[in-house]
Amino acid sequence: MTEKKHDVLTIGRSSIDLYSQNIGAPFNDIKGFDAFVGGSPLNIAVGCARLGVNTSLLTGVGDDKVGAFILNFLKNEGVNTHCIPTINGTRSSAVVLGIEPPDKFPLVYYRDNAADSQIKIDDVIKAKIDDYKIILLNGTALNIEPSRSATFFAAEVADKNDIDVFLDLDFRADQWHDYRAFGLTIRALLPKVKIAIGTEEEILAATMSSTSQVTIKDQQISAPEIKGDIDSSIEKLLALGIEKLIVKRGSAGASIHYPGGSKTDVPGFPVEILNVLGAGDAFASGFIYGILQGWDLYKSCRMGNASGAQVVTKKGCANFMPYLNESMSFINERGGF
Repeated sequence: MTEKKHDVLTIGRSSIDLYSQNIGAPFNDIKGFDAFVGGSPLNIAVGCARLGVNTSLLTGVGDDKVGAFILNFLKNEGVNTHCIPTINGTRSSAVVLGIEPPDKFPLVYYRDNAADSQIKIDDVIKAKIDDYKIILLNGTALNIEPSRSATFFAAEVADKNDIDVFLDLDFRADQWHDYRAFGLTIRALLPKVKIAIGTEEEILAATMSSTSQVTIKDQQISAPEIKGDIDSSIEKLLALGIEKLIVKRGSAGASIHYPGGSKTDVPGFPVEILNVLGAGDAFASGFIYGILQGWDLYKSCRMGNASGAQVVTKKGCANFMPYLNESMSFINERGGF
């Protein structure tokens, strides 16, 4: 096999994240914000880079100060930015976030004409996917053209070149015109995916029936609780051809599911939670690190759990991803793998 120049390419969202400085305050009472960066693929790229992985990010930024802010952060973190286009006529994304532990973390997206939704097939070609061992795709990039076609094209190129395709389901309900469209699109992509990663809610959303009722109010999709049989949903996704499905279960850790119905539970690392946002992305970065080291899935998930556990004690996402020595110390202090 030809030696690869890079380890991982993540594809999709990037943003400036404005986090509440007033932890515990209701959103309406926030007095100030800290400027960090975010977006699931960006968070994962930074998390991987901090663990020593040769990582690139394919996203889009606008010709604006926010785009420059994002690019500067990535370069300082050692993430390869050579395949990030500046797309004229678009805006770099922004997210405003509140922190109300233990269970309220409201966020508001500003993604009208988002630059990262405007990456195209040509941008994927320029990224030279065959230079990578793994590409990680993102569910939100499937919500609109042209990033939807770019994502499918990336999966097709990777599949033809025997490059492992990972998918972070990343279900963001308010980014879809119809909940059912998320499931339809995800299910169309999964036959080219080796490993998919998601929460129970994301897995249920990915298997939502096209006949499920979704109500519309004031031109926005209401947010009914997503219900269903999680075991049946896992089985349905695995039947589409993926080799493994990793279910993130928060403080309970993660579960590895295989075609045929077998599974392995991987315990987490209990910690006091400050902010859950970004924990799943930290998990993915730790998991990818383990896979690249040749570790088995159990040990890789334990590394992912450790990364996620460290981030939930912090007030942001990418800016607080752990470094390798921090993760190893964290794991060793808690009994090892």
